[in-house]
Amino acid sequence: MSDKRRGRQEPTVSVVLPYADSLGTEAVAIYNSSDRKAQPWQELLLEDIMAVNEDGLWVHMKFGWSIPRRNGKSELLIMRSEYAVSHDERVLYTAHRTTTSHNAWEKVIERLTKAGFVEGVDFKTTKQMGLEHIEWLKGNGVINFRTRSSKGGLGEGYDLLIIDEAQEYTADQESALKYVVTDSKNPQTLMCGTPPTAVSSGSVFQKYRQNTLTGKNEDSGWAEWSIPELTNAHDPELWYETNPSLGYILSERTIRDELGDDQVDDNIQRLGLWLTYSQKSAISRKEWDSFMIKESPMLADSNIFFGIKYAKATENVSMAAAVKTVDGKIFIEAIDCRSVRDGNSWMIAFLRNPHAVQVVIDGAGNQDILKQEMEDADVKCAALLPKVADVVQSNALFEKNLFEGNICHRGQPALAQAASNCEHRAIGSGGGYGYTSILKGADVSLLEAVSLAHWACASHKEVREQIIYY
Repeated sequence: MSDKRRGRQEPTVSVVLPYADSLGTEAVAIYNSSDRKAQPWQELLLEDIMAVNEDGLWVHMKFGWSIPRRNGKSELLIMRSEYAVSHDERVLYTAHRTTTSHNAWEKVIERLTKAGFVEGVDFKTTKQMGLEHIEWLKGNGVINFRTRSSKGGLGEGYDLLIIDEAQEYTADQESALKYVVTDSKNPQTLMCGTPPTAVSSGSVFQKYRQNTLTGKNEDSGWAEWSIPELTNAHDPELWYETNPSLGYILSERTIRDELGDDQVDDNIQRLGLWLTYSQKSAISRKEWDSFMIKESPMLADSNIFFGIKYAKATENVSMAAAVKTVDGKIFIEAIDCRSVRDGNSWMIAFLRNPHAVQVVIDGAGNQDILKQEMEDADVKCAALLPKVADVVQSNALFEKNLFEGNICHRGQPALAQAASNCEHRAIGSGGGYGYTSILKGADVSLLEAVSLAHWACASHKEVREQIIYY
């Protein structure tokens, strides 16, 4: 027996209704006869998905599951489809992309053929791209493969509705598709995907998950492999906890190679993180990256402006800098984000720079302390403690100049994470806004510090030396 380490086979989070019998074993047997072998976690989950009650009806009329990418989550849909078409069920298999639904059709055909079923004898198929179709010749089983739209499926009746790439399943699509199984005597809807990212368009999958986990959905099941909060995606222990196929079709080497600098995306895609907040950031990652420059900019002068923000939600303080460039833009850069317990001396060291013109310090209870320490250290850089109206103006000017292309940066990962995962929060009484993170436990103060530094730089007026003529 192999002692090779394997990923966790049971879900980290699940809702499964009680049952005594299941047709999952039969579905696995059909699949395994095609020279492929279901992994243990797939067998266990298919037992739950295909559980039946004493009347032979599905225990879970709806079932959804979320697993990090490349673990074989959609292979469960192939197993379920093979069983369905050979047992007189009518199936509508939908996906977000045409290539996905087409690939699913190819897999079902391949698995059926290798299982000993013969095209033209046991089943027939339509190969037209976007209209793929499998019909069982020895019964009433049918599978139609379609790309989802807000109109797809209307007027057609099915027993099984499959939603692949469910993170892209929109409310409009659900309105068009949810009634296709209404007339079935034993309907089932399956949703399979990954947690939504910043570019995911769907909301149904996330809502279904939340309602099922909180007991609001009846006759419904859920399973996921996930972590509860943002963490270090480079930890192999977490890979084994959230990737059931690790050690089967995934390797540590493969995962290590795919991880990048985007901590949030790595947590979602590889560790199955479900974010607490909406992913609709006030500044998208695409927008933020569009203002990135590859080389250090040519500076218009030597003046440096700083922004310091003592965070509201954490015990951290962030510092950033801004300078003017020769092409009329403002170059921004994050300096650091540290615990308040580290003191203020590290910031004062930067403010001693002879080219430091002004620092804007925001954070009640701490800004006066830092200003006093600057005076005690004989720091020449001018300190401004902004009022609420100033912070409102700072953020408004920052976004105006950003979206007009008047700001540039070097693509620092930490700053990119803060900027592309934020939303507005109301401050003051005049419709102004600040920022809050849409990531649970994340710190947005780095972005706020950048906004303050930019404001100081953009608002600075050069003092011209007065020349008196006689």
